[in-house]
Amino acid sequence: MREALMSTNYFFPNQKKFIRGKVRDVYEIGEEHLVVITSDRISAFDHVLARAIPYKGQVLNQIAAKFLKDVTHIVPTWLTHTPDPNVSVGIRCTPFKVEMVVRGYLSGHAWREYQSGKRLICGASMPDGMKESDRFPHPLITPSSKAETGHDLDLSPLEIVEQNYMSQVQLDEVMAIALKLYEYGHNEAREKGLILVDTKYEFGVKNDIIYLLDEIHTPDSSRYFYLEGYEERQKNKEPQKQLSKEFVRQWLIENGFQGLEGQIVPVMNDEIVDSITDRYIELYEKIVGMPFEKTDYTNILHRVESNILNHLKELGYKN
Repeated sequence: MREALMSTNYFFPNQKKFIRGKVRDVYEIGEEHLVVITSDRISAFDHVLARAIPYKGQVLNQIAAKFLKDVTHIVPTWLTHTPDPNVSVGIRCTPFKVEMVVRGYLSGHAWREYQSGKRLICGASMPDGMKESDRFPHPLITPSSKAETGHDLDLSPLEIVEQNYMSQVQLDEVMAIALKLYEYGHNEAREKGLILVDTKYEFGVKNDIIYLLDEIHTPDSSRYFYLEGYEERQKNKEPQKQLSKEFVRQWLIENGFQGLEGQIVPVMNDEIVDSITDRYIELYEKIVGMPFEKTDYTNILHRVESNILNHLKELGYKN
């Protein structure tokens, strides 16, 4: 079995709450701070798979940190420090329980809906006559509820306001920011030879200020195509070469699992695990434009804890 950071269970000074998400372990510290540890867990179809993927957490954390720092000219972000390759520390906000999914191309969930005959998704219209991976005339925002368990549900902007997820003013601001973030991410990706197909953004509020939360433009939150050969593949109606977590979903589907009741999650062997690690590292190097440096997994739980404790001490939290 490959060494990986599967989970953590620390207790830090002034810790108020611990939340284990699908991928992240979140520690609320005092009233002002969050410590987020990005594990190597991997999820698909709303299920956490039995085996973790070495270096996946480091890849996600470092890509997210780069982009969170790069987009502060668009929106304030929750991130303040990264004291460890797998750890981010930042501002504790009240999150909106809605994800803003921005889609520039007809792919993934939108394509599956389109294939079924639907031309309206989350209140946004999809034109007739499109084929898989075609670019939309303009990016669509397709929000979904952020479910703590089970499947997320599509929401229209009207439903978001009617169900009190956000006020109309907050929704208008968040949707405008999401489109700006997608435009930025799409332009950055093209410079690296990639296409940002679709992505999700999460937002929260503190002192009436909207903050960007969680991660952005990572392979867990986004889908990427290779730019080279895109037009030719579309012309020939060939599948796009993509760099995202979709290949994990496809592997699961091919092995009889789509998250449906009664289905058994297939077990990944070392070869599959290694191939997923390689894909995550490939995306890191492609989108960041720098070689990926693997951290030492020896005593990784101790390393993570020690780096967090040292940082919390700098913030004034003491045992």
